[in-house]
Amino acid sequence: MDFNGVYHRANDNFCYALDEDRLIINIKTGYDVKAVNIYQGDPFKSGILGGGEGWDGECVEIAFKKRLKNQIWWTTTLEPKYKRLKYYFELITDTEKWYYFEDGFLSETQMHLEGRSRQCFVMPWMNRSDIAKTPAWVNDTVWYQIFPERFCNGDESLNPEHTLPWREEGNVSNSEFFGGDIPGILQKLDYLVDLGISGIYLTPVNESPSSHKYDTTDYFQIDPHFGTEEDFKNLVEKAHEKGIRIMVDCVFNHSGKEFAPWQDVIKNGPKSRYFDWFMVNEWPFEKGAAKKKQYYTFAFFDEMPKLNTNNEEVRNYFLDVCTKWVEEYKVDGLRFDVANEISHTFCKELRSRMKAINPDIYILGEIWHDAMGWLRGDEFDAVMNYPLGQSIKDFWIDKSLTGEDFEYTVNRCYTGYMQQTNDVLFNLLDSHDTKRLRSEVRSLDEFYQQLAVLFAMPGSPCIYYGTEIAMEGGHDPDCRRCMPWGKIESGEYHHRIVLVRQLIHLRKTEPLLKSRNFHFPDTYDNPRVIHFTKVGWVDNFIDVIINCSDEEISISDEGEVLFERYLENGRLLKNGILFRKINSLNEKA
Repeated sequence: MDFNGVYHRANDNFCYALDEDRLIINIKTGYDVKAVNIYQGDPFKSGILGGGEGWDGECVEIAFKKRLKNQIWWTTTLEPKYKRLKYYFELITDTEKWYYFEDGFLSETQMHLEGRSRQCFVMPWMNRSDIAKTPAWVNDTVWYQIFPERFCNGDESLNPEHTLPWREEGNVSNSEFFGGDIPGILQKLDYLVDLGISGIYLTPVNESPSSHKYDTTDYFQIDPHFGTEEDFKNLVEKAHEKGIRIMVDCVFNHSGKEFAPWQDVIKNGPKSRYFDWFMVNEWPFEKGAAKKKQYYTFAFFDEMPKLNTNNEEVRNYFLDVCTKWVEEYKVDGLRFDVANEISHTFCKELRSRMKAINPDIYILGEIWHDAMGWLRGDEFDAVMNYPLGQSIKDFWIDKSLTGEDFEYTVNRCYTGYMQQTNDVLFNLLDSHDTKRLRSEVRSLDEFYQQLAVLFAMPGSPCIYYGTEIAMEGGHDPDCRRCMPWGKIESGEYHHRIVLVRQLIHLRKTEPLLKSRNFHFPDTYDNPRVIHFTKVGWVDNFIDVIINCSDEEISISDEGEVLFERYLENGRLLKNGILFRKINSLNEKA
């Protein structure tokens, strides 16, 4: 047996409480393992620990599995009667049987040696307060990310000095201002409702000298070029009336150079009461201070000094900022910029205080890599699922990848966290930080195929403003172009908007598309076809088939077609998309 392929630990995404009754157990093995059983039971069923008891667990087959690139992920759900569990695994290959414990592997002979220790895995207790809980509404939400300065100019009296005429097409830079504001977003709420949007994620709206607002000057003030506090409160209120939630961007890893405490540090150095609010190594500062490590910054931007969230005063300051957002503005979500560089101490305190104000608040972190350390239930509810987005795009970029490779990479993205976390992962294909999706693909066909996959994945999908018209844009800052309202209102993009609206409607009306349960076929007839099934209860599922090959593929006439593109006479053409619902296992057979 390939012992190196086997891994389990009795915590995190391998052993966790889904709720107060159910415990999820996962284990990885190599492909040589054909069956896995778990021997499980209460740790004290034969007596107290160390009391000479002989403990034997009940054998339960682990029937469910997902395929990874080099391993199999086996999963089962147990209901420990007394909220605690002791267990070990039986691993079976074609020729061998081994038993896997916390301290390693035992053969059948070793299992029967009198006095031989069995160091079992243990879930000590399913404490209610330790169970990761995520807000259920997020799974039902379709997000729309707005970069306010470029979305819509609703009140020209708010325009910054040297505001440029609204640019319907062409490149943009961060130094240009076009006058997008909060009244402009308010004016377009009905447009978003018609599109099917139920959540808006706003990049920062606090006072800042830049167009992007990630260099905050005053965390307690709305940027005056965006509007007033009353404007923002009105936006949240009107959005709520229309069934749209609001999430704001919180930039607490670093401030802008004009932030008053930083200006005090620049002026007074170590004598400043704010000196420890930042991560300063030397003073006075020279040009290029970040690369000289005189003080730490976001990346190497001298104008964005890094805040010290290890400092209690800093933490309390930003907890007060968040309290204002949640209590006064009534926002529904908080997204944390550069979340992986903020102290875990702050993240834990933040969750405790915000959930006390609103237990349903959505706390989202910007983390581009494995984020298990932030998703144990005491910090963030979820992270931006960039790994999934990149995995989807890779399949179209790298033509050597097969449907099986796609299966492996998607399964990797959904075995890294707990199921309740998977339900609310923030799924996206582009954002203000990336090249726009339309500019990364070769054709509109590839664009819509990738969107179709996005809307069928577990979690909570987000589209970037302009995605509904396949808006183009290069890397940051060109991905932040002005929304071309003139062309939209003239009907130039009507067909594109209709297609995206249909995908959103399908996502919102078919519960299975929101489900965490999905399966891939055992074999693939065509290596460049993506095929997976969203599974419901017993006899209800949705097939998703995306033809990325250069050939037509035959499609049976079973089920109800929910969405299709390039489906003709029982054949899914090149670049085709098919969602079909099957209501009977017999119908599938």
